[in-house]
Amino acid sequence: MNPLPTLAEIESAAALVHEVMPPTPQYAWPLLAQRLGTEVWVKHENHTPTGAFKVRGGLVYLHGLKAREPQCPGIVSATRGNHGQSLALAARRHGIGATIVVPHGNSREKNAAMRAFGATLVEHGEDFQAATEHATALAARDGLHRVPSFHRDLVRGVATAWVEFFRAVPQLDVVYVPIGLGSGLCAAIAARAALGRRLRLVGVVSAHARAYALSLAQRRAVASPVSTRLADGMACRVPDPAALALMLDQVDGVVEVDDTEIAQAMKALYLDTHNVAEGAGAASLAAALQRARTHPAENAGRCIGLTLCGGNVDHEVFAEVLGTAMPGGGG
Repeated sequence: MNPLPTLAEIESAAALVHEVMPPTPQYAWPLLAQRLGTEVWVKHENHTPTGAFKVRGGLVYLHGLKAREPQCPGIVSATRGNHGQSLALAARRHGIGATIVVPHGNSREKNAAMRAFGATLVEHGEDFQAATEHATALAARDGLHRVPSFHRDLVRGVATAWVEFFRAVPQLDVVYVPIGLGSGLCAAIAARAALGRRLRLVGVVSAHARAYALSLAQRRAVASPVSTRLADGMACRVPDPAALALMLDQVDGVVEVDDTEIAQAMKALYLDTHNVAEGAGAASLAAALQRARTHPAENAGRCIGLTLCGGNVDHEVFAEVLGTAMPGGGG
């Protein structure tokens, strides 16, 4: 089986996704174009029932699981928030329970949203890796289906967003894609291949969570400590081997952005579009702004694609971000 979903498989996934939500919009915001000095489009995955792109993968995964295991007693998975919301929403649609494990200190508002979607929330460990190990232990103890954080069906679901985007804006030259555990970037790779597009895909990682940047550079899985305060959706300490294998030779570059750059991008998105972005949701803009500053000729005259892939940020954090000064005194 082709590790990447085909166009037919992505379109069948889109039919499942669109039973729950319409295609999300993409807009060319004039103020962002002024900020970057070129044409720029934003895919608004913050406009989903869970406020993030992950919902697409959860809907497709749970549909397949219910077909394979109609008597499934329940699911368990680990998350920093958006994956868990996705699974809780999808599990509720199929009438099965969802147990979601998060690390201590996780976003309070993401935790509240998961509970509101019907999840049983378990707090365990100090980071995502500890939470995912505990989820595996709970699956064995309680006889639950263990939903991974990376899976072909998750990629197939997320790829529906990229097919929407690439079809809606065929002139895209380069797209910046945040990397958490990898479903977003692998889905973009799948959509590009399925549509036969030649656009460049640039991965974005947190400078405080460098596992995928190091792994892609060394062409092997490399663990790296996590210290980001803002980009919890990119707080990966150990890369997924299957995701890394799909990325190798398919990624046209990697940009590392620090928390200061992410905060500035979160504020810029609010100032220019009045959309709220969580840290990972602003990472693609942070990367584009960094490249515009350090390599001004790179994107000049090109059409840039960004994804506002999530808007689930705690209000205290966002208030602090809005209170920070922008470079040059703007905002």
